[in-house]
Amino acid sequence: MKKLLLFVAILTFTIGHTFAQGKADIKFDQTKYDLGTFPESNPVVSGVFTFTNIGDAPLVIHQAVASCGCTVPEYTKEPILPGESGSIKVTYNGTGKYPGHFKKSITIRSNAKTEMMRLYIEGNMTPKEKE
Repeated sequence: MKKLLLFVAILTFTIGHTFAQGKADIKFDQTKYDLGTFPESNPVVSGVFTFTNIGDAPLVIHQAVASCGCTVPEYTKEPILPGESGSIKVTYNGTGKYPGHFKKSITIRSNAKTEMMRLYIEGNMTPKEKE
């Protein structure tokens, strides 16, 4: 009987400790970034998304994947402590792309309460002047 009581007490403590663990949570300043209008002669533009860990455990970004090869995300690799901030820099390269409006997405995977989020960049590349 004592062994059973001890087992139940340890099990209760373990389950309680597991659920008491904190969880990271991510809050972006903005989830859409307008890169504006830029010329085809200068087709590489960048924007930075900043975020804060509003949870109570370290936040880790596992992956940032763009919807196409013309968009490259660079993100903070170190764990972000609660209350601290990080950034994701997104570079769009319009070389060889048709001029005009574009909208691309970046999928973020992390250990936050919302494990997957999408960020969006958009802009307008104007055509080269004809000679």
